[in-house]
Amino acid sequence: MAPITLSFIALGCIFGGTVFGMGLRFLLPGHHLSDESRNTVKLGTGMVATMAALVLGLLIASAKGTFDTLRNELEQTSAKFLQLDAVLADYGPETREVRNFLPSAITAAVQQLWPEEAGAIAGAKAQQPSAALRELRKELLRLSPQNDAQRYLQSQALQVAADIAGTRWLLVQQVGKSSLPLSFIVLLIFWLTVIFASFGLFSPTNGTVIVVLFVCVLSAATSLFLILELDQPYQGLIKISSAPLHEALAVMGR
Repeated sequence: MAPITLSFIALGCIFGGTVFGMGLRFLLPGHHLSDESRNTVKLGTGMVATMAALVLGLLIASAKGTFDTLRNELEQTSAKFLQLDAVLADYGPETREVRNFLPSAITAAVQQLWPEEAGAIAGAKAQQPSAALRELRKELLRLSPQNDAQRYLQSQALQVAADIAGTRWLLVQQVGKSSLPLSFIVLLIFWLTVIFASFGLFSPTNGTVIVVLFVCVLSAATSLFLILELDQPYQGLIKISSAPLHEALAVMGR
């Protein structure tokens, strides 16, 4: 389910709970709204609110940490492509064909992570990412070093290519997948609905209170939207930029 859709559902459920609490206030007998009852409800909802706040904070921190890790890995991958190109250039002119193959490997990475941007890369034919990296390794193994320097550079090139392949698996694991179980999000929405229903139960029904509660509900739904957006790092409004790969492609071969 799209983050924006789930966020609107959360907004409706939580604010619906608030309105339900306000309506329930007029249906309950007076002794149910006494100070003793109010204090007991506040204690219970305070415990639920604490749990919900901790969970929201942990989810935001976890999603942001994963997002930053993937972004850093992408930047490192771009740097490794440039490093591989430089190593092959030092090897000698016989690596020209391998160096010419590198743009298609970058294009394959962009095609898999950002399919909508694949057509924006001109002059490079896209392949399947796994096939591109296998072909790159084969091309490197076909080199015939003539001296110790070339043997060292070939081993360096193979190591960098292996690092790129390993990092690729880390990046593609997040494509189209979510690390947050839907049942977990549903439980969190239920907690927030209960909390705001208790707010509505003991709040006066005037315009100011309703507006303030709606803003609070909107803030809670927005926090869920932020978590869900960060959990899908290659799509949506908040996503990892493909600029490092495009920049590597632009300077490669110079």
